[in-house]
Amino acid sequence: MIYLVEHFYSIQGEGKYVGTPSLFFRFGGCNMRCEGFGCKEMANDGTVVVGCDTVYAVNKEHFLQNWVPVHKVEELLNVLSLYDLPEAVDIVLTGGEPLIYANDVLFVAFLEALVAKGHQITFETNGSLTVDFEKYPVYKECVFALSVKLFNSGESLNKRLRGDVIYNIAANAKDAFFKFSIDKESINIALEEEIQSVTMHSPQTKVYCMPVAGSKKELEENTQPLIEFCKAKGYNFSDRLHIRIWDANKGV
Repeated sequence: MIYLVEHFYSIQGEGKYVGTPSLFFRFGGCNMRCEGFGCKEMANDGTVVVGCDTVYAVNKEHFLQNWVPVHKVEELLNVLSLYDLPEAVDIVLTGGEPLIYANDVLFVAFLEALVAKGHQITFETNGSLTVDFEKYPVYKECVFALSVKLFNSGESLNKRLRGDVIYNIAANAKDAFFKFSIDKESINIALEEEIQSVTMHSPQTKVYCMPVAGSKKELEENTQPLIEFCKAKGYNFSDRLHIRIWDANKGV
């Protein structure tokens, strides 16, 4: 079963295509929890859930009321008619982890319909789940933002770092780039080594570093130290415009 948590038309706030008008589909479910990021969200029952900045799209137990089951591809395609969109607007598929649905027939049909209409599709993925580019050629027409999780996520190394998956995606996708979430406490010599342990699996793929942030305050606290790190190491700094402008990561 595919679950859609939210959809919204905004600008891309992160990474290579920052500032680009984009229609976002946020799907529910993830193969990680990333509790190390320490972002907190209160569920309707008063429970405070800790995880990434979109924990409501990860934790089905406490946020099920936000998870809408999708039974037909038309239910997803009809979302486009709810907005006044430019022709062939960029589509961003995020989560959670959207690639948990990579082999779902309905999900693949959705991608094929979008590509047929001329949309560029960008997946925001943690880069740990494989994609069958031969069985489903539509993925070769997609862009992949590889937000591979680092030590600060709290996830184990063998779960968050899959070199074979990274290589497969970077070698077969229309475009791919690395996107790392970094807080000021994590900036040290070990961080550079850790990033290199990821990028070695696709050395020509560009690297974007963005501040860990669940709020504008946290974004500002982590921004300047990260900029200095990027300047020293030659990485691209990525702001998180949606948080800086709206102080939120939901539906903006």
